[in-house]
Amino acid sequence: MTENPIPALPDSPVLCLFLPNEADSAQFAAICGQYLAAGDTVLLSGAVGTGKSHFARALIRSKLGENLDVPSPTFTLVQTYEGPALEIWHADLYRLTNTAELAELGLDQAIGTALCLIEWPDRLGNIPVPDAVLIRFSYDGDGRNLAISGASPALAAALKSQFAK
Repeated sequence: MTENPIPALPDSPVLCLFLPNEADSAQFAAICGQYLAAGDTVLLSGAVGTGKSHFARALIRSKLGENLDVPSPTFTLVQTYEGPALEIWHADLYRLTNTAELAELGLDQAIGTALCLIEWPDRLGNIPVPDAVLIRFSYDGDGRNLAISGASPALAAALKSQFAK
């Protein structure tokens, strides 16, 4: 399957953060969880091992409970979680072989209604994802650099106050 690059979202400033360790990554996810709700979509982009699944797992637990079992959807492609106030869909599209498989997942129906966390969004093809938050993860030694676009002003301000250098 050919990868489609995911550009920065139009008319959206990019917020750049450095997370030096897993504890900061979990705190980042918890802050995001305070501002994300049903109908929001977060696109998680970056190389294998840069922290996309760790972020998704930490965000899901911040919304639904720290002791919740949150397996990676690497092989199932999608895991869903039903909370009291929202449904969360965590999709890992890495193993998707063609965009026709997307219809079988039902992800297009979840976007706009559930909180959707989508790893490898370059494999979404032509599925529209309006008002998405895009988080690009990259290595920086033992830490991670994040480039975030599409965040609400309130979320961006909360992240800046906690993680700005």
